[in-house]
Amino acid sequence: MTEVLLSSGNAGDDDADREAVEQERAKLRGFVEGLSADEIKSGGWFTKLCAQALRSYTEKATWEYFQQKYKGVPADGIVRQQIKLAAKSAMIEGGITSSLYTGTIAATIGSLGGASPATVPAGVVTFMVDLTYITQLQIRLAYDIAVIYRIPLDVDDPEDVMKLVRVAFGIKAGEVARGSLKFVPGLVRQALKKYYSGPVLAAAKSLPFVGKHLLQRNIIKFGIPGVSIPLTILVNRYTTVAAGRHAKTVFRDEAEVIELADTLIRRTRHLQLMLWVAWLVINADGKITDAESLLFQRLTRLARERHQVDDEQLASVITIDPDEVWHRIDAEPGDLSDVVYAAERIATVDGDLNMHEKAVIAELRDRCQGH
Repeated sequence: MTEVLLSSGNAGDDDADREAVEQERAKLRGFVEGLSADEIKSGGWFTKLCAQALRSYTEKATWEYFQQKYKGVPADGIVRQQIKLAAKSAMIEGGITSSLYTGTIAATIGSLGGASPATVPAGVVTFMVDLTYITQLQIRLAYDIAVIYRIPLDVDDPEDVMKLVRVAFGIKAGEVARGSLKFVPGLVRQALKKYYSGPVLAAAKSLPFVGKHLLQRNIIKFGIPGVSIPLTILVNRYTTVAAGRHAKTVFRDEAEVIELADTLIRRTRHLQLMLWVAWLVINADGKITDAESLLFQRLTRLARERHQVDDEQLASVITIDPDEVWHRIDAEPGDLSDVVYAAERIATVDGDLNMHEKAVIAELRDRCQGH
């Protein structure tokens, strides 16, 4: 998010909020003016912006910061307030941009084609300040939400950065065009479909994956004559709220999986056996979901960190053999209800039980009842 979301304690102070937005726009104008036309066309601007947007910000937006700012408020409440503040900043910025912007977006983006590599036309600067502001706002909002739900993200790790980008902008492989439209209010979708068939779409195709997605989304605000000012404000708010809600869903779900792993590690009396059973349940249907993968990674990490349990035999398994797990169950004395409980919780981490998971758990219950 922009500085306003870290510094403004009074969301009703419109003058202070507008001043904060204008200050951030001024910083980004300097950033945009430092870009070449080639960097904008190639999408290099996005890589540079991500580095700038996250480098110093992550030092401020810590879990301790949000706990101090919102004393006593649960994570869901903090996230709701951060989305609200981001949406307000997005609307203020949309109003400022609309008042400055003239001409059509197609002509503006098209003017890059004739620009020298080191020259960025004035109209493009205005457009790019808006694009970089909203892009930065939404990627910082997604980062905030990850922090609030205590999802570890390392901004120096390319994999974590790409995860943050995908979450912030709702990007899925093969769905860029549909993804850009899913954020758009239904009232303008039909007009946009016609508009995208023109020269704007051709221009957008020259940008790489993420840049293309964000450019297409930004075009919406300027591409429909006569309604650009209210639409710019509306779409800025709409996309920011959508980004925040999507990040909330993704990171909250991850937080629940991490919480489950912590619960299972604390409750089990048969840690090593539980890990074998967990891996059997996860592999029951022949596929592993993201939630299952995250859960097992967390289980093994906590087992190693808290109990120094690092099962090399399990780690070397390629295809798990149910008979190996049943042998371990049969050889274990005492009450194994904690293992059954863990299996039942693990099986539902990605939704309702399927027939394969039910069969494994039924067999597990039968074998554990004899203990």
